[in-house]
Amino acid sequence: MRLKLRARFIAFVAIALLAVLLPSATSATAHSDAHAARITIRVPTLMYHYISAPPADADISLRVLAVSPAHFLQQMQWLKTHGYTSITPDMLSEALLKGTKLPPKSVLLTFDDGYIDAYTNAFPILKQFGFVGTFFIVTDWVDQGRSGYLNWAQIKEMAQAGMSIEAHSRTHENMSGRDKAWLDNEIVGSMNAIETHIGARPRFFAYPAGRYDLNTLKAIRAAGLTAAFSTRSTVSNSTADMLTLPRLRVRGSSTVAEIAGDMQLAN
Repeated sequence: MRLKLRARFIAFVAIALLAVLLPSATSATAHSDAHAARITIRVPTLMYHYISAPPADADISLRVLAVSPAHFLQQMQWLKTHGYTSITPDMLSEALLKGTKLPPKSVLLTFDDGYIDAYTNAFPILKQFGFVGTFFIVTDWVDQGRSGYLNWAQIKEMAQAGMSIEAHSRTHENMSGRDKAWLDNEIVGSMNAIETHIGARPRFFAYPAGRYDLNTLKAIRAAGLTAAFSTRSTVSNSTADMLTLPRLRVRGSSTVAEIAGDMQLAN
């Protein structure tokens, strides 16, 4: 009888302790998750495409997106004069995920698609001001040796000079409404190609034309990428949005005053 009473008493104490400890652990986890979701860093990410004067027969997309080298130079000069420091996606993700401090005036400079003017025009100007750029590459276009696009030797040279080379798919097709096999081929395939040619595996991705869906996000996560960039227009980067980080599109018509306005949103 005494043994039974002792066993019941021990069981009661154990249940009581679990009742006290489990809610506390759950509460702590929930608090931690909620805290992580609230972390926001106001760093502008500028999104460029062409850094060149558009040819006479350019289509509407090229005419809208083409930033002349002279205007790009003015924009970089403004950033330098006003004390901005260019950062890499790694630095941004470390700040979001680990709380690593960033320079007071940070800006992320990104360039999509892998046009030849990234090497002939953007790269020299970035080096002139001591800035680092992030170049999202469409790898099949490089493999095919398409006219007007970078080659692997140029990309490797940029990487060795400190530029970030990241993935932008294999073919630049719409990533919405695709199955897992197609997405894996586009995402992992582009990562493999970059790693093969420059010796460093991409950790970041930019969605072609900013298009994605839930299956795309799952494939990005499964590929082991740290973060991905969208075309949402804001300067607020959150740990809750690591797979859809925002960027500010720079157009050919964008003035230094407009760039300055974007920078002020982050201060």
